[in-house]
Amino acid sequence: MRPPSSARLLSSLLALACMSAPVVAATPDSFLLTATQRDFGHYFPTYLANGYFSTMSTPRGTGPARAYMVAFMDYTKGDISRPAAIPGWSEVDYNPGGGWLNAVRLDARHFADYAQTLNMRDGTLSTRYRFDYAHRATDVRVTTFVSQADKHLAATRFTLTPHFNGTVKLRFPLRLWSRHAPRFAIGKLDYAQLTDAVIASGQNLGNKPVPTADRAPIWYPGYTRMLDTRGNAKARTLSVDGRAVRGLRMAMAAALALPDGLTVHSLKLHKGPHRLSLDLTAEVEAGRTYTFVKYVAASRQGWGGNAQADRALALTARQRGFGALLTEHRAAWHRLWRSDIVIDGDPRAQKAVHSDLYYLLSNTTTGTAWPMGACALTPNYAGHAFWDSDSWVFPALLLLHPERAKPIVMFRHRTLPQALDRAKQFGVKGAMYPWEADPQTGIDNTPHFAHEAWREIHVNADVAIAQWQYYLATDDRAWLRRTGWPVIRDVARFWASRVTWDKAAKRYEILHVTSPDEAYDDVPNDSFTNAAARKALRIATRAADIVGAKADPRWATIADALYVPFDAKTKRHYDFDPSAPHDKITWMGSSLAWLMYPNLDLPMTPTVRRNDLAWQLEQLKTHGDDPNEMMMVMLAVAEAELGDARRTGYWIDHNLHGFLKPPFNVRTETRANNAGYILATSAGFVQSLVYGLSGLRLEHGGLTAAYPPVLPPSWKAMTLRNVDYRGRRYDIVVDRDSSGHVRLRGLPPGIAHAAAKAQHP
Repeated sequence: MRPPSSARLLSSLLALACMSAPVVAATPDSFLLTATQRDFGHYFPTYLANGYFSTMSTPRGTGPARAYMVAFMDYTKGDISRPAAIPGWSEVDYNPGGGWLNAVRLDARHFADYAQTLNMRDGTLSTRYRFDYAHRATDVRVTTFVSQADKHLAATRFTLTPHFNGTVKLRFPLRLWSRHAPRFAIGKLDYAQLTDAVIASGQNLGNKPVPTADRAPIWYPGYTRMLDTRGNAKARTLSVDGRAVRGLRMAMAAALALPDGLTVHSLKLHKGPHRLSLDLTAEVEAGRTYTFVKYVAASRQGWGGNAQADRALALTARQRGFGALLTEHRAAWHRLWRSDIVIDGDPRAQKAVHSDLYYLLSNTTTGTAWPMGACALTPNYAGHAFWDSDSWVFPALLLLHPERAKPIVMFRHRTLPQALDRAKQFGVKGAMYPWEADPQTGIDNTPHFAHEAWREIHVNADVAIAQWQYYLATDDRAWLRRTGWPVIRDVARFWASRVTWDKAAKRYEILHVTSPDEAYDDVPNDSFTNAAARKALRIATRAADIVGAKADPRWATIADALYVPFDAKTKRHYDFDPSAPHDKITWMGSSLAWLMYPNLDLPMTPTVRRNDLAWQLEQLKTHGDDPNEMMMVMLAVAEAELGDARRTGYWIDHNLHGFLKPPFNVRTETRANNAGYILATSAGFVQSLVYGLSGLRLEHGGLTAAYPPVLPPSWKAMTLRNVDYRGRRYDIVVDRDSSGHVRLRGLPPGIAHAAAKAQHP
């Protein structure tokens, strides 16, 4: 029997409502970071990004915010290359009659019931508060995202519910930034000259309290000159074409959606040198909710079209609607989170690893040959590619997201010609990659004041090791032959030409290098450098055999005789040749812990490892000053390999204090130095779990369990979820059996026996 027509209508309406408003599962707390009124005084901004472009956050959720684009650089003469700021696109401003929202003092009286939440699982930033000014209160809600589903799109939804009747004003701008002033000739000034210039500008290079970012006089944004700015009030669109200084072109467009039933008095285009905007005056009613959406499309030369093409994208996005775009964006993020690190027993560490993974994933691309800048899509460290990209970020992503790690090794292949040219400039053979590579061109852009960096040549070994690791994780021989092998081969040629034969000692040496402990900027036989070079040479011999090429026999000869300084009496390694004094106050005190870094993991007996660690800890006390976060990673891995679960947990916990700046867990390089957004430190914490606790390594035969796994005493389990190894997926679990012994489960076939052997020698 058919239901009455009214019942059928109600049933249809309910079904339609369910279809149009899907139920969204609650987000676990480990994916949520929330700012409250307590953070007004020390708000360290986060950012939203999809690997291609970004926006910084602001406390109100509506303020003018810098935005950046992948490998989009300003090449001003005399300066180093630096990320050129693109128009700020997430800004909205609102005036209920007494003052503009973004100009009103940020305090609890004017911004009541405040909360701003970074939802890392969804990739959204949501802000809410009651804006109360000049006796007119308005409930404000803002949601912003940079689409993970469509890499050219982003959107900001601004919702207001006034508690009054009257006229309001709104602005929906693209913020056009001016040139940063002052600019310094960082490409030419030494450190003393730069310091003098900074002081003369009324600034300083000292550590500063949160939320002020350190080194702002150095890591300022580059400039994008607007070639064309257009807008159409009737169509409610804005568009710009621009070009970075002596660099690439970019474009951006916005399309504005207005709420239904809004009484609009005027909608005008404002076209000025610093603001291209749609300015609105409208009538509102108390208790009624009004929702505005700004849809944004962005592109750059080599990735997308011009302003006209972006305008079409923004208009299509507006037609589809905010809900549809947000649903697709969330779904894309949720797919990424299928690969995860799940900790049972330590909520603080769980939230930290989720924030670290969020920042890494927010800056990754797929199917490209771009590296990841040391400080993400921000101007810090000038957006350059360091060894951080190959040795820190790449391994952290490799087993969880190999498709997002791949662009890093592809970048080194793409810029191999530049590395070959650079080797010729320095009178050596093969490929010599720079300490700081421009992410677009691959050309050396190290600041002149970092004069020691041209000797920090371990970067070349780091590059080759990463190429080999990608092959080991994927078993992609075609890729190795076509892409990885040329890089590995030419790096080996570099090392073969860079070593010196010591006839008396019957050994090869590498002289005049900068240690990873960078204050030692001209030492012989740095242990980390020599050990890494030796590994790169041995990799080259193995890779040649796999691809059917002929290896230079000198590679194996040099590797076998390459000197790594060692004290036979105390049974520990030296940082570098003992002919050079080890007496400076440095960040790290010593670099011996780096010999235990998972990428390198120099073979040594437990006695030597323990002695190296003891020396490192002693030097950290006596010669260390505000150690880099990466040192915490090294110490955790070293203790794990020695089987000390309590000390491993101590250093993991140590990594959670001071380095994570509130309210959004932005990692800084040291506790005192607020040069933030350091991706290497986020990647380091991930590595301490993926490789440290598990004991997993990528060695010549592939994935191996190098030593028994450990768990901090308070942890019940850790799961590496959806690990991708050679095209198959695994959940690898570190937990305790019924007798309390820590075990490693879920290993890919072929390495389980190795784990058992490691656990029961």
